[in-house]
This record gives sequence, structure tokens and C-alpha cells, in this order.
Amino acid sequence: MWLFGGSKQTTPPPSPEFRRPWRSLDWNKDKQSLLKAINGFKPRTSEVGTLKILLYGPQGAGKSSFFNSVDSALKGRITTRALAHAVETGHSFTVECKTYKVRKDSPDSYFPFNFTDIAGMHEEDTGIHRDDIIKLLNGHISSGYTFNPFKPITKEDPNYNKNPTLKDRIHCLVAVLPANTVSLMDETNLPIIRQMIDVRKEARDLGIPQVIIMTKVDELCPLVKDDIRKIYTSKNIKQKMELCSLKLGTPVSCIYPVKNYHEERTIDDTIDILILDALKNIIIFADDNVQDQVDK
Repeated sequence: MWLFGGSKQTTPPPSPEFRRPWRSLDWNKDKQSLLKAINGFKPRTSEVGTLKILLYGPQGAGKSSFFNSVDSALKGRITTRALAHAVETGHSFTVECKTYKVRKDSPDSYFPFNFTDIAGMHEEDTGIHRDDIIKLLNGHISSGYTFNPFKPITKEDPNYNKNPTLKDRIHCLVAVLPANTVSLMDETNLPIIRQMIDVRKEARDLGIPQVIIMTKVDELCPLVKDDIRKIYTSKNIKQKMELCSLKLGTPVSCIYPVKNYHEERTIDDTIDILILDALKNIIIFADDNVQDQVDK
């Protein structure tokens, strides 16, 4: 639009963030309240004393790093129990089905939930086999099984549980996806997306709740890279969450953007709050699932 003085009126560029957060967290208080809730959590049924959470997703998405971040936030120091690779290699660094208990302060005390970390999904013939993930959901695979990308586990394998009970099954399925590659998922990783959708449908049929952990948000949005507290005002982050929901069918309310610990040597309260908020909801969803199964 031209003004009388001959100069052109310029329209300011759209703001990269919303004026108000679209999801609320109290960055000054929430860490202690989240820790108190998680430390005091107990499953509602004695039939399942420990909730089982399965982490799955593409190779390099940050599954092992997410578990390490959970462990770090709960312990108050950086931990690296789940070995994670620092660079992209084209192959999953995790090759075994490994279940991690989460220790409390005392030596023989553990949180009533654990995490199963598995090989990342890659091309159809080089990553974890889809059928193995489905067998994991049903409780057929024990910790320590080494994945074979060319064929799923058989009933003759010593790590195959032929008669799983409710306590052996997965109680919450957590997909870990990198925020900075969500928009490329159709073009470059179509086989993986198909496998993830198949796994999600199986979990749905089993009544297993599903959550998405969206990692690497600092690599996606400059606002968040400068200040992690901008995560719930960032239009870019919100857009990627909605796109992720569209591709996989998970509601936006069940998608949690986080920053994993990577280069930090000490814990950060803001990173911890995001990790602990996701964890609290995951264990609540898992406990609801167990209660529903017992009621049936």
C-alpha cells in the first residue's frame, strides 16, 4: 500500500510465537510438584506392581537419550545408563531388547515403572521387525533378546514368553520422533511410517494408550534454542505437533515436545520440567490401562 508521501507501507512479518502459551507450565514451581507426584505414585492394582513402558521409533530419534533424560531428571544428575550414539550412522545403536528399572534414593528401592528400549526402525530389511514390536506389546519377548531385522522372534527362542500375563505386557506405547524431521517423514521414511501406523493400530486394538515424545525441539525452532521456556509459545513447534498428529493419528494432547540431555554436564530445571511432565502423564495413562484390563 502506498502512502501520500510516496513511501510504501510495509507489513511487519508475522510473529513466530503466540502471545500466550497454548499449554501451561509453571517454570518456577512445577519441578518440585512433578517430582512429588512421581515419587509418590503407586499403581492402583496389586496385579501389576511395575508398569511397562515401550519406547519405539525411527533410528536416531532419541529413544535411549529420552530414557537417560528421565533417569537424569529423577536422580538430579546426568546419567547415561542407556547407551546412545552421538552421531547418525544409518544403523540403530541399540540392538537388544533391554528393560531399565529406575532406582530411587535407597539401594533396593525402585520406581513402579520401567522402560523397554529397542532397536530403532529403519528400512524394512535393516531395522527392528514390525512383528517383534507387536510381540513385545503382547508380552512375548523378554529383556535381553537380540533383534534380527530379517525375521521376527520364533516361539522356539529362549527369550520367547509363550504365556504372558498382564504384568508382562506393555502398558503404554511411546513413540519417539525428532521434531526437525517430522515434515520429511512421508518423503524419506514412508516404510517406517507404515510400520509405525501398523504398530499403533495393534496397540489400539489391545487398548494400550499411546504417547508421542517429540525430541530435538531446539534444533527446529530458534526461539526455543535461545530459551526453552518459549516451547509452548512457538508457532513452529505447535505446527509440527499438529503435523505429527495428522501423520500418525495421535491427538495433539498426547504429544509432548522435549529436549533430551545431550551436551549438558549438569541438569537444568526447565529441561527437567518438560521431561517430568511427559513422564507423569505416561505413567498415569499406563496405570489407567492396567485398571481397565483388570476391570474387564
